[in-house]
Amino acid sequence: MEAEVEIGVICMDTDFTKIPGHIRNRRTFDFPVRYEVVAGATAQRVVTQADPTLLDPFIRAAQKLEADGVGAVTSACGFLAIFQQDLADAVDVPVYASSLVQLPMVSRMVRRGQRVGVLTANEHALTPRHLAGVGASDVPVCVAGMQDQPEFREVMLEARRPDLDAARLEREVLAVADRLAAANADLGALVVECTDLVPFAHAIQTRLRLPVFDIVTLTEMVHASLTRRPFH
Repeated sequence: MEAEVEIGVICMDTDFTKIPGHIRNRRTFDFPVRYEVVAGATAQRVVTQADPTLLDPFIRAAQKLEADGVGAVTSACGFLAIFQQDLADAVDVPVYASSLVQLPMVSRMVRRGQRVGVLTANEHALTPRHLAGVGASDVPVCVAGMQDQPEFREVMLEARRPDLDAARLEREVLAVADRLAAANADLGALVVECTDLVPFAHAIQTRLRLPVFDIVTLTEMVHASLTRRPFH
């Protein structure tokens, strides 16, 4: 019997509730995942500060996951886009550090003149450097962030408490998605940068009626590429 292919996940140092749909909830996938938490990798350091001193710990985490036998490595924060190439260079398995690596692909799927929406943790912290890190500098995007939403800010960005009010967060996510769509009539698809928002992807798609891509869609695709079966 063939061994199951695991996907390795570099994780931030957070303790809030990870509900189904989150990459750090094992119920999200029907295949095994392995987690490696990087101590001290808080939302403030990763998202707000883009702290370059975290690169080495992230590389060590990727190498540890590779040594543990995973088939590919991802992360639980899309802001690791700035480290995409460095992480890919550090190991011999595929690395996709951010859901944003899908941006160039998604932009080719929509009509000329349409833009790809990005739903992010903090729109002010998402910079051209992050887009360049995933080869998306020339992708026409429109961005909306969660930084001003109370539940998201208190739990995810500021780590004030571990208990998540999922219903409240869903309302916030849909409000931001609505704002993004209302301000951009040329919106052709959406990429969810923030892994914390993926549990609401179905609700977002129901509301916007657009293709929605995120770290889970990407992980499922990568896992499928590593587990091909013969056609009969």
